Formats: sequence, C-alpha cells, structure tokens
Amino acid sequence: MSNILECKNLRKQYGKLVALNDINLELPEGKIIGLLGPNGSGKTTLIKLASGLLVPSSGQITVGGNAPGIESKKIISYLPERNYLDNTMTVNQLIGFFGDFYPDFDKNKAVDMLTRLNIDSARKLKTLSKGTKEKVQLIMVMSRNAKLYILDEPIGGVDPAARDYILETIISNYNEDATILISTHLIADIESVLDDFVFIKNGEIVMQSSVDKIRDEQGKSVDALFREEFKC
Repeated sequence: MSNILECKNLRKQYGKLVALNDINLELPEGKIIGLLGPNGSGKTTLIKLASGLLVPSSGQITVGGNAPGIESKKIISYLPERNYLDNTMTVNQLIGFFGDFYPDFDKNKAVDMLTRLNIDSARKLKTLSKGTKEKVQLIMVMSRNAKLYILDEPIGGVDPAARDYILETIISNYNEDATILISTHLIADIESVLDDFVFIKNGEIVMQSSVDKIRDEQGKSVDALFREEFKC
C-alpha cells in the first residue's frame, strides 16, 4: 500500500514557539484516519502544511509524492475549520464556481446531497443558518473526486443531531482508494468511521495505530485511550 502523505523530520516554528517538533509520519492510501489531539497540539498546523498554506521551518512533507504546491493541490480537497465561502453567492453559484475551479468536481453529486438535505440551492449563503452553511461547505468538499480529503473539525460547529448525517456524508461520498484525514477533539463522535488514528500532543506524534488493533489488544475504545493519554 502506498502512502498519500509523508513527513520526515517536519518542523514548524513561529519565533520561539515550536508548533511541530521534527515529526515523522506516513499516512496510507484508502484509509479514514483521525488526527486527534487537544487544542494547541499542532493539528491545524500540520493540516495547513499539507495543504500548502504554510511552509515548513525544516524537514519535508509530501502529498502524493510531491511537495505541497500546484501538483499536490490538484489531489487535495480541504475543509478548513472556519467557513470561507462568499456569503453573497447563492448555493447554485457556488456549485458553478467549484465546477469551474476544480476539474474533479462532480456537480451531480453536489446537487444530490443538497436535495437530500432539503437545502434550497437558489438561496444566498448569507440567508442560511451557521449549521446549514457548514453542511454546504462540506458538500462542496466531498463532491470532488480527490485522493486526499483533509477535514479540520468537520463536526465541531453543528448540533449532535446533524453529526450522524455529516459522518454518513463523509464515508459515502469518497473514492475508497482515497484517504480522509479528519482532525477533531470529538473522538467518540467519529470513532465508528475511523480505520486508523494519530495522537498528536505538544507538536509531537505520540501514537499511531489502527482502531481495531487497540480494541483487540487493549480492549479499549480510541476515546478511552485518548482520555488516558491526555488526561481528559
């Protein structure tokens, strides 16, 4: 199995603050992986490095064998923690924008998901609730046929009733050969969809394993293990 993302002695520093401390990491293709850690652990920094939004202080990161840049961005579909969509656009205009900007965007898939959620595509984003905006943004991201989906806190801002639908949307609308990296601190809510997980703490990788291995060998859930490791 090939790796979609690799980090070798990757370090990111802001002045004297070390956000990532010489981490080594390999993420395989075809897996749903949780990037798990408390706030300030380095999750978003790693995600932004992979997405090409930040530049490493030292070390190396590659996505699909390429350093973050034009080629890697072609295969990454990124959902940031904060909504970045243009509130003056209608949902239909947003579909057109994504379709023009991303060659791998599947308009039919987007329309189908919007229909199943009863979201009126003629409405402007500014007229939608915060939760509905986040659903629209997730639909746009998952409607691409990418090789790596990077989702930063995809369920953090929605009510518990919507979380099951969002997770169902994530797992039912991606190519099984692709990888999904989900960053969150809501472990119990996403554990059921994960294949593997990575624990990150103070800018360092402290554990990486499969969910099944932890259950079989330690008889614990990832959530319980997380609470032990981070004393939640």
